[in-house]
Amino acid sequence: MGYMSMSVVAFLVFFASPVVLATDTDPIPENRAQIPQWFQNNVKPYSQRKGKLDPALDAAEASRLIITVRYTGGGNFKTINEAIKSIPTGNKNRVIIKLAPGVYNEKVTIDIARPFVTLLGQPGAETVLTYHGTAAKYGTVESATLIVWSDYFQAANLIIRNTAPMPKPGSQGQALAMRINGDKAAFYSCKFYGFQDTLCDDKGNHFFKDCYIEGTYDFIFGRGASLYLNTQLHAVGDGLRVITAQSRSSANEQNGYTFVHCKITGTGTGIYLGRSWMSHPKVIYAFTEMTSVVNPSGWRKNFNRGYDKTVFYGEYKCFGPGSHVAKRVPYTQDIDQNEVRPFISLGYIKGSTWLLPAPKY
Repeated sequence: MGYMSMSVVAFLVFFASPVVLATDTDPIPENRAQIPQWFQNNVKPYSQRKGKLDPALDAAEASRLIITVRYTGGGNFKTINEAIKSIPTGNKNRVIIKLAPGVYNEKVTIDIARPFVTLLGQPGAETVLTYHGTAAKYGTVESATLIVWSDYFQAANLIIRNTAPMPKPGSQGQALAMRINGDKAAFYSCKFYGFQDTLCDDKGNHFFKDCYIEGTYDFIFGRGASLYLNTQLHAVGDGLRVITAQSRSSANEQNGYTFVHCKITGTGTGIYLGRSWMSHPKVIYAFTEMTSVVNPSGWRKNFNRGYDKTVFYGEYKCFGPGSHVAKRVPYTQDIDQNEVRPFISLGYIKGSTWLLPAPKY
């Protein structure tokens, strides 16, 4: 994907009691302080969910295997790739790969035949996956430091970085930190660093919580159905910068990105919330802090003016100096509390049958 070539209150839930039945329809509360209680009520651990999850996931969680990786030695393996290769194809058990803090200079791919993998870093310590792949060498989507094809993937407490330099326009310097193609994946307290095309959120239902994503142009792109909660979106550099290039290409596709209680930061005033790489992108920001770095028009103008009628760009109860809608492009959706509700619950990612909290280190 190049610069040009690819070119209420009525529904808020105030948890007065800890005894709340988890459903796909409980909306994320507007009050940020209530997120931990909402998460606790709606994403319960496996011990309280037996028999209520996807059958394959239920069976996998019942038989967990822990593998340790320590690059200095003393673990089961010294590299992440060695640990991945030790998992048999057709794996049916949850495999938790515990990573010791430090820097792992590896290009890692988890193939489709190895589902139920968790990459787990130590909270409060820096566990870094890093590589320098570029589109010029690997192709855009294959340049990622971490590529996940398998279903039921989890990652927690990791830094995933592509160290290739900021690309010049037209240089094939796109360099991904991660590509996620597996279905039913969750990311907790992970940080993604890159420039153009940092995160290829490409396919499947995904959940990001307490994460950090940094980039310049189209730094979250793809056709995933994803819910980002309490995540910082940070644009670096100057000039034209775009957060999302969501690639829904028809009205029938059930995918899109929702950002809830997120924060947009960076420098300058040239950051756009999204652009129409494909014809029907769907992106919603709710309860999100937008600093002055957000361009007043909000969304990048469509190069194909026919897309003015097919994009779905929504903003709901966002705040901060970059959130003012008076100068927004005319095709920004004016969504109300009823329209936003499906986008701010786990139902958007069908989460009640597969989403689990991160395991403890």
